[in-house]
Amino acid sequence: MLNEFKDFIAKGNVMDMAVGIIIGAAFTAIVTSLVGDLINPIIGLFTGGLDFTNNYVVLAGDVAAGSSLEAARDAGAAVFAYGAFLMAVINFLIIAFVVFMLVRYVNKVKAAAETQKEEAPAEDPGPSELDILMEIRDQLAKQG
Repeated sequence: MLNEFKDFIAKGNVMDMAVGIIIGAAFTAIVTSLVGDLINPIIGLFTGGLDFTNNYVVLAGDVAAGSSLEAARDAGAAVFAYGAFLMAVINFLIIAFVVFMLVRYVNKVKAAAETQKEEAPAEDPGPSELDILMEIRDQLAKQG
């Protein structure tokens, strides 16, 4: 069983998948920072600092009016946190758009690279071995 496991892990697809997961985790941190630290503040400028995170409805429990969502949850109240969900959806759409733009750019680069490959003129392979031997023969015949 241990040998089978080693064979499974050593396969290229598993290693490629592991590398993809690691890079994906690192990329997630970058995109999360991009959205949270760069894009959301810009959107906040245009929307007047609109943040739905603290919008909720108390389903059960006592919560002071105007309390934050975190305070309501800490108080043990059952809350319907529609604002946090709405912000998660907005963040998802932003992240999806950023990933779409990245994939679109990568596809354009790949297409340009393939076009350059196709347009590259075929290199002259030069004389074949037979051509060189015949030329040597002719040179020797002229000398002798």
